[in-house]
Amino acid sequence: MRRSLGRLTAAAVAIAIGTAFLATTLIAGNVMTRTGYDAVTATYADADIVVAGDVTDNQLEAVRALPDVQSADVLAPIGLEVRKGGTSRWQIMLPTSDDPRLSSLVVEDGAAPTRTGEIALPAATAEAFGVQVGDHVQVRWTTSEPAETPSADATASTDPSEEVWRTVDDDVVVTGIATDPASAWSQSGGAGLVNADDLLRWSDAESVTELASSTLVVARPGTGAEALRDAVAPLVPDAEALTRDEAAAKSIEAFSDGGNVLITIVLGFAAVALLVAALVIANTFQVLVAQRTRTLALLRCVGAGKGQLRRSVLVEAAILGAVASVAGLVLGLVLGQGALFVLGNLDLGVPLPSTIAVTLPVVLLPLLVGTVVTVLASLVPAREATRVSPIAALRPADAPAVGARGGRVRFALSLLLTLGGVGVMLLATVLSSSGRADPTLLLGVGALAGGLSFVGVLVGAVFWVPKVVSFVGRALAGTGTSARLAAANTVRNPRRTAATSAALLIGATLVAMMSTGAASARVSLAQELDEHYPVDLMVDGTVQGDGASLASDVADAVAAVTGVGTVLEMRTAPVLLGDDWITVVAPVDGSTTAVLRDPRTADGLSDGTLLLPKLLAEQATDVATPVTAYATPWDDTEPAPGGSEVPLRTVATDLGGLYALTTLTTLEQLAPQAPVSMLWVALDPGADAALVLQDVRAALPDTPAEVSSAGAERASNELVINTLLAIVVGLLGVAVVIALIGVANTLSLSVLERRRESATLRAIGLSRRQLRVMLAVEGMLIAGVGAVLGAALGLLYGWAGAVITFGEIGDVILVIPWTDLALLLVVALAAGLLASVLPGRAAARTSPVAALAVD
Repeated sequence: MRRSLGRLTAAAVAIAIGTAFLATTLIAGNVMTRTGYDAVTATYADADIVVAGDVTDNQLEAVRALPDVQSADVLAPIGLEVRKGGTSRWQIMLPTSDDPRLSSLVVEDGAAPTRTGEIALPAATAEAFGVQVGDHVQVRWTTSEPAETPSADATASTDPSEEVWRTVDDDVVVTGIATDPASAWSQSGGAGLVNADDLLRWSDAESVTELASSTLVVARPGTGAEALRDAVAPLVPDAEALTRDEAAAKSIEAFSDGGNVLITIVLGFAAVALLVAALVIANTFQVLVAQRTRTLALLRCVGAGKGQLRRSVLVEAAILGAVASVAGLVLGLVLGQGALFVLGNLDLGVPLPSTIAVTLPVVLLPLLVGTVVTVLASLVPAREATRVSPIAALRPADAPAVGARGGRVRFALSLLLTLGGVGVMLLATVLSSSGRADPTLLLGVGALAGGLSFVGVLVGAVFWVPKVVSFVGRALAGTGTSARLAAANTVRNPRRTAATSAALLIGATLVAMMSTGAASARVSLAQELDEHYPVDLMVDGTVQGDGASLASDVADAVAAVTGVGTVLEMRTAPVLLGDDWITVVAPVDGSTTAVLRDPRTADGLSDGTLLLPKLLAEQATDVATPVTAYATPWDDTEPAPGGSEVPLRTVATDLGGLYALTTLTTLEQLAPQAPVSMLWVALDPGADAALVLQDVRAALPDTPAEVSSAGAERASNELVINTLLAIVVGLLGVAVVIALIGVANTLSLSVLERRRESATLRAIGLSRRQLRVMLAVEGMLIAGVGAVLGAALGLLYGWAGAVITFGEIGDVILVIPWTDLALLLVVALAAGLLASVLPGRAAARTSPVAALAVD
């Protein structure tokens, strides 16, 4: 090892790179999981336990009385109209909590409300009102009172037994400005804080538990979340007690139709990292030992036994693997922390941890893989070196021929692994798309099959890589002597060419695979969000009651809001399909494609058709179905006035939401008097959905309609997706570094091992410049071919991985990242050139006589 320090250092670099990539991927997986979980549970603040469901006051007190509970409170967000002068906002308000760990909001300017008549506003609302701490705003709310003693502004009533509603404006003082550091309420335009007594009075509730969406529990120090969950669960029989991570997993599963897509992504990256680390280490070490075949043969000539040589190589591999793996682990930790620091400064909108989590798998797995794979990689070349006689081993080794027995076995094994692996991988993609198997199982099978097929490609590389390189080289042969020599060198030693190209093939395949997978994931998830949230914003007047309609000026008021693009008035009528009630909608004027996020969902719309939402897609039939509209939902005794039964062809679509879409002509046949009770709104590109939601609510202060923004919720989900893909880009950067160093390392070894060849060429008249050009052309040729082949393989694996990983969510759109692939080719050619420069200069500077004496 001391004598071969230079060679071993090059191999150690490759081993360290492989283990560093594995460590970085495991760290990134932890960050992805933690970030994703924190993003979907941001409203739970720092609670350890989340109780989902109805909880009574007595049950809440019983939970608080547990010895392991530090504090417990309900999460009770309500919507209130806050006014200042002529400006009003519909604002989410939360009750204050005594424990800061139970509040997702932080009051940085001023103080949180401590008594009635106080309020803390979000920064955006305070800015819109132009108020600061100490100023006053009004909270508008409604209260009921008996009709027999109406107040001056009460609505007249002819029935004394009825209650009437009156509007009250409470004057409150702004005590603080609330910030939302985890973006927990960003989809609602932020949230504010009020005293619990005010919250009860304004919501006309007797207890905050009536308003609660969840109950949050914080454990005392030293108490585990699982233990506390088990203690809380019996006290809340009508609710479900979950740890924070269990609540996050449940939320993600609800979004991904029952599968935890986040865990699937992380496991997929871990599997890829394991395979890449193993391939990089195995390829480099086999090249290293194969290049020392002559040395091993000389040792046998002077009396070393086969067992001694094998043991010496294995011990050397174990020492090298262990030392390089430790260095790789340290490098991986540094890279992970550095990437986290960079991402943290990019202002992604989602809080990332400031430090990496060094878990036991992060430490042990890279060390184990680096050492074990290095030892295993040394077995085959050591065995080959000791099987031949010493005299035969001193002669140059030829590439295996397909016709030879060993070559036939190698060729058959290569075909079996490649074709079999690709076949199983494609089968996994089909099963994933159909949803007929467990996604995690399919991921494991797909990763294993893809890995085996890639191993088959590398095993057979000695047969086909030199031929491909030779084919491309012939096109360059006419450019000069150096180019002809470079092309000839690539086929003269197929083993060396295959080994050198394999180094870049691994890195290029990895980069192309991640680029393709990330691009396909981004486009596919964007489409899924478009289907899940078909319209950016909706104004629903049906909350006024059956048959209610929106005033004619509501659409104009909404259209005047900054950020609103297109507004469609929608007429609605309830129909009964089988056993399911559904609301049929049709635009009064214009086309629904102008407001739908995914216009393709309305492609089948025509007179006589009814486009069903995804939830009722199974009710679609090929034949026309008689459909009747009714005057009142849930009541099939009274048809819609003037309407008639109409045979409609029901069409299954990917339309999200709860509404079936038809044309105005068809709706008028079903219900001629169907009111305009809904607005579908498309926002301008780049508009802040949460702020537009607030502005629309403010523009309709006296309209009793529900304003909801799927666009705001969509933006919140996109934020999580973009953060995860940003982490993928970070991994991609590590992969690029691996590819560059890998090809430079292997090409440098190749050039250094050919100093005698270079000296011979110099001795017969090749100039130093021609020698450098020859080595540069050869390096670029091998690197370029490896990059192109790797890009093709990466596309296949990236598409398959995207389908297997995201097939459980919906249809996957396969994307070719042309820019990334072009950049990959340019970088590969540059890497091949640079990898040949330094060793080429060293070879050119050495005199032919001195170089010919090299051992």
